[in-house]
Amino acid sequence: MTLFPASMGSIAAGQNKVAGNTNTSPSQRRPLPEPADPKLPTLFLIGDSTVRNGQGDGANGQWGWGEPIVAFFDTTKINVVNRAVGGLSSRTYLTGGNWDQLLAMLKPGDFVMMQFGHNDSSAINDDSRARGTTKGTGDETEEIDNLLTKQHEVVHSYGWYLRKFIADTKARGATSIVCSPIPRKTWKDGKIASDSEDYAKWAADVAKSQNVAFVDLNEIIAYKYEDLGPEKVELLFADANTHTTLAGAELNAACVITGIKRLMSKPFAAFLSAKASEIEKH
Repeated sequence: MTLFPASMGSIAAGQNKVAGNTNTSPSQRRPLPEPADPKLPTLFLIGDSTVRNGQGDGANGQWGWGEPIVAFFDTTKINVVNRAVGGLSSRTYLTGGNWDQLLAMLKPGDFVMMQFGHNDSSAINDDSRARGTTKGTGDETEEIDNLLTKQHEVVHSYGWYLRKFIADTKARGATSIVCSPIPRKTWKDGKIASDSEDYAKWAADVAKSQNVAFVDLNEIIAYKYEDLGPEKVELLFADANTHTTLAGAELNAACVITGIKRLMSKPFAAFLSAKASEIEKH
């Protein structure tokens, strides 16, 4: 596997025209991208800042993997549209209107790759973000009077929101791919602390129960970090333990391709670029 792919001349902005609504900071909202060629199939990416950081332009040296992953696809055959929004959880991606905006563009033959979890563990009800979900994959709910939105709200589990995205995607003739959240740079006894007992496990459980593809980024990337060691991994992060530099985002994007190549269904076999052939699935 190529650890540090060459810097990307075709970072996502050039692959998509821009339209839409919300972004990371309400005071500095820019439109989210739309498919450059609606006639082609589209791979939509949804998630948090580890997929699309800020405006997706590398501000503060921070990048999500959704920008460099474009280079692994042949964009004459498929659009790659990164509609992840920093700061959101699976719940607030839905309640904030971003999911409905995506559904308006989704058509048969498209794909939705989802990666949530980092923000789902936040507070369920506060006056700053109010973005947490109930733990697990069940049908448990918590009713709140949302201190931020001033609206009554029924909050569901992390798994419930993923199932909602999957069901809506299927209803439109498109294909879902669930990713476990990328790991944070947290070392314990020489290993990267994983989410194997919570969000990574819950993402896997939902994918299995809904019979959709699953890419275990938590495991794949943790293994790569451990192989590199703490000193080299330190260079991949632009903050304490969560947001990556361009090199870190490129590595994580390559790990997504590794996971895609492991899938039995091979959903992107016809759409990968020559650059993707450099990536091993082991």
